[in-house]
Amino acid sequence: MFKLETALADIKGLPPRFVPRLKRLGLTTVRDALWHLPVRYEDFSKIYPIAELQPNQHATVQGVVQEIGTRRSWRRRMTITEALIGDETGSMRAVWFNQSYVSHALRQGKFVSLAGKVLESDKGLYFSSPAFELLGARSGETTHTAGLIAVYPETRGLTSKGIRYLVKTFLRAAPRLADPLPESVRVRAGIPELNDALRAIHFPSSIEEATDARKRFAFEDLFVLQLFNLLQKRRLAREKAPAFRVTDEELAADIARLPFALTEDQRKAFAEIVADLTRPVPMNRLLQGDVGSGKTVLAALAALIAARNGCQVALMAPTEVLARQHYHTFRALFAGLEVPVAFLTSSRAEARYGDGLEGEPTKQRLKKEIADGTISIVLGTHSLIENSMKFKNLGLVIIDEQHRFGVEQRAALVRGKDLLPHFLSMSATPIPRTLTLTLFGDLDLSLITELPRGRRPITTKIVAPENRNKAYAFIRDEIGRGRQAFVICPRIEASTDEEEPKDPRAMLWQEVRTVEEEYEKLSKKVFPDLRIAMLHGKMKPKEKEAVMAAFKRREHDVLVSTSVIEVGVDIPNATVMMIESADRFGLAQLYQFRGRVGRGEHQSYCLLFTQSSSQSTARRLKALLEAKNGFELAERDLAIRGPGQFLGGKQTGLPDIAMASLNNLELIRDVRTAADALLRESPSLAEHAALKQKIAAFKTSVHFE
Repeated sequence: MFKLETALADIKGLPPRFVPRLKRLGLTTVRDALWHLPVRYEDFSKIYPIAELQPNQHATVQGVVQEIGTRRSWRRRMTITEALIGDETGSMRAVWFNQSYVSHALRQGKFVSLAGKVLESDKGLYFSSPAFELLGARSGETTHTAGLIAVYPETRGLTSKGIRYLVKTFLRAAPRLADPLPESVRVRAGIPELNDALRAIHFPSSIEEATDARKRFAFEDLFVLQLFNLLQKRRLAREKAPAFRVTDEELAADIARLPFALTEDQRKAFAEIVADLTRPVPMNRLLQGDVGSGKTVLAALAALIAARNGCQVALMAPTEVLARQHYHTFRALFAGLEVPVAFLTSSRAEARYGDGLEGEPTKQRLKKEIADGTISIVLGTHSLIENSMKFKNLGLVIIDEQHRFGVEQRAALVRGKDLLPHFLSMSATPIPRTLTLTLFGDLDLSLITELPRGRRPITTKIVAPENRNKAYAFIRDEIGRGRQAFVICPRIEASTDEEEPKDPRAMLWQEVRTVEEEYEKLSKKVFPDLRIAMLHGKMKPKEKEAVMAAFKRREHDVLVSTSVIEVGVDIPNATVMMIESADRFGLAQLYQFRGRVGRGEHQSYCLLFTQSSSQSTARRLKALLEAKNGFELAERDLAIRGPGQFLGGKQTGLPDIAMASLNNLELIRDVRTAADALLRESPSLAEHAALKQKIAAFKTSVHFE
């Protein structure tokens, strides 16, 4: 009998050469193998008499090995094993290439079951490399033929046949497993018990049985995720946070001081944030809004409330470019107010101590001023959560594009304090509402779908290769009107042949425009009379900062860049976003790029260049043209690519079967209802030990950064 925790390397009888192959698939224990679920099934359930076979059928045949032999084909440098199989109605050939072991496994006179696709040649019908297994009697239990046959994710040297054999052995020898799903939940959801579902998903007797088993495992993973989120939310509600005093007069004055009027969406979202900040429990809110919709302004207003209440604020951004952009925005909004604001990254330290009082202190001095409370608001990157960082009275944490910065990290920031800070996460990455509610269910949600007043929709065009010169002429006209342009490329520099993938389906690097190549071409051939600059991630922070500052001062007409400008760049005078090899970027990235223009009063344009003629590329780029906002685009992107590619399945850690179900709205609704109901019945889950264990394991494996 095997335990689920038994290491595959310790199992007697498993050839050692298979252990590293299994490890390549992420399988190191018996549990891993049992939960290595099929991706599809081949239907070989009907056993056909040989005389009734038709070309292109998927069929199982059972008969006696009449002849078998292996020969070497010197011309093709391979071995060919050929067998003649006969039953009461006739005989047919079966051929295997470079599988000489088959002639040792299938001896003349043995009764065998074969399954595969029936092919036809001038010699008649035959199987090419069919699955096979010896049967001890004229009718016997089968694993690889005569049924719905599971097909698994494979690796070199380990096929689905080997995985099926292993799984069947473990299913027979493993102890009966405790089901983490309570019976009441299973009955209401109409899903099978764990042990039955494991057998059914690996060796189903019908498609319906396999479908029910898949639903059970998807339900279980999403159910555990929902419980984890709800428990996080309840745990946070028991924590204490500073309850900020806010008056209507102060709020009205702060809003009136802004250089523009808030949209209705902004007002509603800000009211939700203010309501959270006045409560003595930690705010845990996700603020989602389109690129340029005004999220940073709301974050600044919230930061001002915290500072007035004697608390400090930390705003963390994923890149130095974005952190600096927020710093400049905060400084402009706080002009005339005595609110000390600092900028701190691994390479820079800067502070504004009051109206007109600015400086560049050393990092050590700035950290000291943060620790003693001199600095009210500090903006930076991950350097803000280094062990050397200490805050005197941190009351609000704001994170941009980093949704899962959670309770543990906040606790690390305050280190031993009685009160947790409030938490506000901002995201311009469009995420469909179903995914937001499922993946970030522990966060309260505020949405901004309106653009600020006066913003014009960006005109987006797919430019055919033959119209490239017309596009260049259009850019020249815009620059002649005093405007500026971005040109985005997917690479920094040309690669060597050796660095490129050998897959012939991959686009050759020569076809992909690079920043360095494009900069040379534009500055010397296309626009020799214009001022062209270059920006990419390999440049030092000060170099990038200098280029962006010069571009903002209109010292450059065109900026050629990689995706480093995806977020955190605000150049109101730029009206053209030209994207080379647009098919190389995801829709969310393209949407972010487009949002770098259209931030001023002038009409702006996004020009998409691609040499791809595939229908999938055309469908994706057309979605960008037609979507009215980022959320509609995200829904289309999810429908086109599916949740796995949309989220990056390998990055989330969410099991494939749950990932594939994230766009099943009915299932998500059922899971949410079941999780709420169970927690009402059993708030601590004390009587559900297996479920609590599953939640604990899930917590360590799933992440959505």
